[in-house]
Amino acid sequence: MNGFLVAFAVSFGVIFVAELGDKSQLMALTFATRFNAIPVLIGITIATSVTHLVSVAVGVGLGASLPTGWISLVAAVAFIAFGAWTLRGDSLTDDEERKAKRAGGSAVVAASVAFFLAELGDKTMLATITLATQYNWFGVWLGSTLGMVAADAMAIVVGRKLGQRLPERVISIGAAVMFFVFGAWLFVEAVPEVWGPDAWSTVGALIDNRVAAWSAVLLGVLAVGVTGWLRARAHRARGERRLEIVRTPGSPAWWARLLLIVAGLLGFGAPLLVALGVLEPIAVLARPGVAVAGAGLVLFGFAVVAIATLQLGTVWRRSAPEAGSAAAGDAQAARRPVLVTGGLYSRVRNPVLTGLIVGCAGMLLVSPTLLGVLAGVLILVAVQIQARAVYEPGLGSALGAEYDAYRSRTGRFLPRLRGVPGATRGSESSRTH
Repeated sequence: MNGFLVAFAVSFGVIFVAELGDKSQLMALTFATRFNAIPVLIGITIATSVTHLVSVAVGVGLGASLPTGWISLVAAVAFIAFGAWTLRGDSLTDDEERKAKRAGGSAVVAASVAFFLAELGDKTMLATITLATQYNWFGVWLGSTLGMVAADAMAIVVGRKLGQRLPERVISIGAAVMFFVFGAWLFVEAVPEVWGPDAWSTVGALIDNRVAAWSAVLLGVLAVGVTGWLRARAHRARGERRLEIVRTPGSPAWWARLLLIVAGLLGFGAPLLVALGVLEPIAVLARPGVAVAGAGLVLFGFAVVAIATLQLGTVWRRSAPEAGSAAAGDAQAARRPVLVTGGLYSRVRNPVLTGLIVGCAGMLLVSPTLLGVLAGVLILVAVQIQARAVYEPGLGSALGAEYDAYRSRTGRFLPRLRGVPGATRGSESSRTH
């Protein structure tokens, strides 16, 4: 009985979260605009029951023929992939939307056929197969079926109101995080089963202070090299359209750059000294688990920097023809900065600086030292000066009301939790350095 309850609870939660923002919810909303909600939900239940019964049968077959440890390892990779799939987003194809809107005859039959075809090969079917290799088959089947029906019912009942208050992207990110957490959980459980009960102890013994310090240096060099190359490419695409910044000694931009240089030297110097045995790390933080978490933060932080930089370059390249046309009649207009408001910039004004802070925090955790702490403090001060005294005043002066409206609906380093009344969402455009 306990095995059934665990299987039911885990499957219900995973599939419910997976369905948030999925195309099945979009189809449920579309069908509900044409038919009554109850027949649509009956059709969804029938289609889901059949699809997930097939998924469970496949999962049980795999579970009986493959070693448990390797199944858990593959399942961990699968759930991480599902998380990435969810982050990418989902939408109805033109054909799926047309079928949902024009379906005739019985609502139950129409919904059943449409949902059965839509779920074949979908991530929820694959997730159900994965769960069935780990847990009681009946609990997985019942939990996954009810989880999907509950999610689609919620979409029909409160979908429109929820969409007005909570951005679809936030929902997708939350679902992706749940997939990542579950994948990490399975991975931690799988390692001892595959490589022996002392596997994690062996890994911990290998990650001593010097190894962690060298890893911090290598990760930092890789991150700076890649993001520096992307930044150079983006700036080549910018042309003459740039923000005029005063960099004379004593100016905010001069101080921000100086602090960043000093912080960079300290940030790289501290782990290098630890790696060479000259400096000892902070004992309370010098743990393998902390180092691994720090490495994840480094990769995540500089991935944010890279994505934000790519988005800048894309908008700058698209604005190049417009700059050329403006140059023919007004040279000043040709140099006017472009405001990037799409992608990461739709919620945060300075995602590059946010990613920099996160990445540097990760470096500190990989190889924790007092010099690293000092570098982190300098980074925070430099970033605050750069955002508050350089970028934002400059863009406000150059773009006026356009930037004021953008600033009113976005956060400086993190997304606003609640929108500002009267603010409208920007489409793609804006931001330059």
